[in-house]
Amino acid sequence: MDHRKSATAAPVLTIAIIALALNLRPTMAGVGPLLDGIMATTGLDHAGAGMLTAFPVGVMGVGALLSAPLQRRADARALVGLGIALIALACATRAFAHGAAAMLVTALLAGAGIALIQALMPAFIKRNYGVRADAMMGMYTTAIMGGAAAAAALAAPLAQVGGWPGALAVWALPALFAWALWLVAAGPRARQSPPPVHAARVPAARSPVWRLRRAWELMLFFGVGTGAYTLVLAWLPPFYTQLGWSHAQAGYLLAGVTVAEVAAGLAVSASIVRMPDRRMPLLVALALLIGGLGCLLSAPLALAALACLLLGLGIGALFPLSLIVALDHSDNPARAGELLAFVQGGGYLIASLMPLVAGALRDHLADLTAAWAIMLAGALGLCLLCTRFSPRSYARAFAPQR
Repeated sequence: MDHRKSATAAPVLTIAIIALALNLRPTMAGVGPLLDGIMATTGLDHAGAGMLTAFPVGVMGVGALLSAPLQRRADARALVGLGIALIALACATRAFAHGAAAMLVTALLAGAGIALIQALMPAFIKRNYGVRADAMMGMYTTAIMGGAAAAAALAAPLAQVGGWPGALAVWALPALFAWALWLVAAGPRARQSPPPVHAARVPAARSPVWRLRRAWELMLFFGVGTGAYTLVLAWLPPFYTQLGWSHAQAGYLLAGVTVAEVAAGLAVSASIVRMPDRRMPLLVALALLIGGLGCLLSAPLALAALACLLLGLGIGALFPLSLIVALDHSDNPARAGELLAFVQGGGYLIASLMPLVAGALRDHLADLTAAWAIMLAGALGLCLLCTRFSPRSYARAFAPQR
């Protein structure tokens, strides 16, 4: 290999990965601040509007469940390229597809693209960045949240220029840029084969993760916690526009939540090595989430800024902590990957239900108070569940079943 070429390719590859990450949430985050206009034009009811977030998240769950066979049999460069192309197509189609069916189809297309990238990118980063993989993963996940914040903040101003279809379609441009950059930057590296898994590192006899109670507990924990994210992403802006806020103000509030999520995620990355028992940080994250939901239930207008801060910090810390505590359960890379695919796959499917439930409740009750209350009950349940995740329980929970 030409070492000079490798040295110059790395920064371009890093920029390409960040560009991809920035495009993984705008198709969802840009919808909430514009939902009233979308519903008025398409005729979607609130349950149908919830599908615009639920569909992509559900497809992300399917993608996580399929990540292992994709890693073994597919060319990462081609499938990641296909993923970003699908996102670009979904966004561009929204410029002229104004019907309910078309909007739901574009949600599915975007979800498929996001699922492909999220299923393949972590392993791609690990193969191509070596000892710098952790730092690159931090940049990648931060960029995902940055894209969500930008989409939420810019949705209403863009809609004032080109209507809601234009505000959603404009994200095809950065997606196309990321697609072109990816094809140029990732070519030589993405063709590298993944390192072989040595048989000595993979136990010959082990129970499938779906047969283990702890795997289901971890999946439920991740799913309900991520359900808080999907609920806020889909319905926080419409909740505040119903209370009299402008679409721009509601979008800025969601952007503020996302910025707080980024800050919390970075704080977890910086401090988690000093807390080998994850139960206390998990309880702190849940307390923040519960506090934010309490603000929405008790005084949503007076406590809007506090709700934004608490929700963002709680959700932003809960997401990485849920994955970290799952990974803690196995020192074997193959086993950990199998568990993580199960936890994320089933968890995203659970999380996709929350926007649907909230939409149905709003159709019947004309209010989202019940949805926040259900999420609050779920967060309280997670407090009880996380007390089971003591470090001493890891080996016992994953002991071979005979």
